[in-house]
Amino acid sequence: MSDSLSLSHREMELMDALRRLGGSARSAELAKMLDVSEETVRRTIKALSKAGAVQRVHGGAFLAGPHSSTSFARRISENQKEKARIAALAAGYVRDGMALFLDVGSTTAFVAEELRQKSDLTVVTNAIGAAQTLANHNGNRVHFLGGEMQSNERGTFGFVAEQQLRRFALDLAILSADALSAKQGVLYHSADEAQLARVAADCAQKVAVALAHPKFAETAPHCGPEPRRISVLLTDQDPGKKLSAALIGWGVQTEVAQSGKAD
Repeated sequence: MSDSLSLSHREMELMDALRRLGGSARSAELAKMLDVSEETVRRTIKALSKAGAVQRVHGGAFLAGPHSSTSFARRISENQKEKARIAALAAGYVRDGMALFLDVGSTTAFVAEELRQKSDLTVVTNAIGAAQTLANHNGNRVHFLGGEMQSNERGTFGFVAEQQLRRFALDLAILSADALSAKQGVLYHSADEAQLARVAADCAQKVAVALAHPKFAETAPHCGPEPRRISVLLTDQDPGKKLSAALIGWGVQTEVAQSGKAD
């Protein structure tokens, strides 16, 4: 989109709201900010998406172009049905009043949406999206970790984030990953993300890894938590014989989210 004059007043208002919210937002947030219905927001997002001004994602939108978090926007738009099923499965592990960690993964962004059904959660996160989704909702207390902001991941990392995370005693850590190896366990492209995942696992009584099946065929250079620290793998397809054998050897339970009629 090259000419902002082609936008309607409503579309320009929504674009401005996205900028003020850091480049992305849920439809419900935008509706509240603009004092319109969520249906109006969805129609406006659809029009802006056709014009190339925003990218539609699950539950909201991102600014397109040089100001967008292109890596995260791309990832969250992939395998959406699978991630939604995994998220519903993950929500079953969360009880009202629990303390939990959510990372910056695209699958955990879907988990955050599912957790809006829960109440009185203590949520520790380095993800802008998860914090936006769960803060000021159903009595939740959300702690957003400090540290170095990495805009392509829409989250914070590094020494400060790790030190703040170590102060929490968590019931559950819900982690994403870039790959799953039968030899090394969960793997990450980012050393900072791998390190923060290890810290989260050390702080939690239980660790769940939420991973869509395409990651079974991927690889990455940085090791995450020690495999035996992981309690359960939440996924959408059976991992296959080799991975399944490794998971059993590490004592990791595997739960597969079944596809529904809507899929």
